[in-house]
Amino acid sequence: MHAGARILYIDDDAGLARLAARVLGRRGYAVTTANSGAEGLKIAAAERFDLVAVDHYMPEMDGLETMARLHALPEAPPVVYVTGSEESRVAVAALKAGAADYVVKTIGDDFFDLLVSTFDQVLDRSRLEREKSAAEEQLRAGNERLAALLREVNHRVANSLQMVSAMVRLQAGATSDPGARDALEDTQTRIAAIAQVHRRLYTSDDVQQIDMREYLAAMIEELGETWSTPAAPRTLRLTAEPILLATDRAVSLGVIVNELVSNACKYAYPASGPGEVRVALGAEGDRFTLAVEDDGCGIDLDAAPRGTGVGTKLIRAMAQSLQSAVLYDAREQGTRATLTAALI
Repeated sequence: MHAGARILYIDDDAGLARLAARVLGRRGYAVTTANSGAEGLKIAAAERFDLVAVDHYMPEMDGLETMARLHALPEAPPVVYVTGSEESRVAVAALKAGAADYVVKTIGDDFFDLLVSTFDQVLDRSRLEREKSAAEEQLRAGNERLAALLREVNHRVANSLQMVSAMVRLQAGATSDPGARDALEDTQTRIAAIAQVHRRLYTSDDVQQIDMREYLAAMIEELGETWSTPAAPRTLRLTAEPILLATDRAVSLGVIVNELVSNACKYAYPASGPGEVRVALGAEGDRFTLAVEDDGCGIDLDAAPRGTGVGTKLIRAMAQSLQSAVLYDAREQGTRATLTAALI
């Protein structure tokens, strides 16, 4: 029983409406009556009700039209439709039009027992729907706050990484040791690869996934600016599908691309000549494949790493984090490195 629930009972039979008000009042409901659809609409627009009962047969404006206009009101209450005993088609039409339930009008107390039972069920459903809507709104608001917080965190991380990158650049410019300078420049590109992920996250509506096509396009552009010089121009080409990866997987793949492209730019071609490096990323089913290839001098898989060897270790570690490995194809001219891993 929903004691105190406010009911608007609309019926052109004034006697039945008064009887319904008395019976329902004894059962705890606060009932207001109206003797026409127009009067009921006026009352419903001026006051708040938990439920409205509408009779079908009324002059000028029948129950279906009355219900349609009730539904147009702000915060419209649920409607229980009241029909005659032989009007099953009317009941079906009312349910299709949005009635919460219907009750067949009969003579005697059985009608009011059924009416009260129906009211209780409709009010229970209405309460559950309100609670569900409130919970969903709280969840949505919470998710929005969390997303805003994550964007702010990624913004700060990106700014911090940019500051670290600037310090590394200053240190590289201040050192006279060519080996140390090269190592610091490599470190700077690695920092930039990770910073690019966080930059994408705080400028995107999705704070959990990275569009790898956009990410790699920005990275390739930065790498081209880093490794291409007038004496040794490097043309970097990207072909990529708009694949979405979780942040941690995007970082791992980004570091791998950075290392493979940087190695190709540095070692595949002569120091005083042009060269091209191609990057491709595609997906099939639940897996993606990365390929980085050049037309340079090729690779000797048995030879010691050129440089510090840190890049080789990073590639291996990042590939392991993706539950995969980078495979090298030493062709007659150039090298092709590939990696295949799960999207999630």
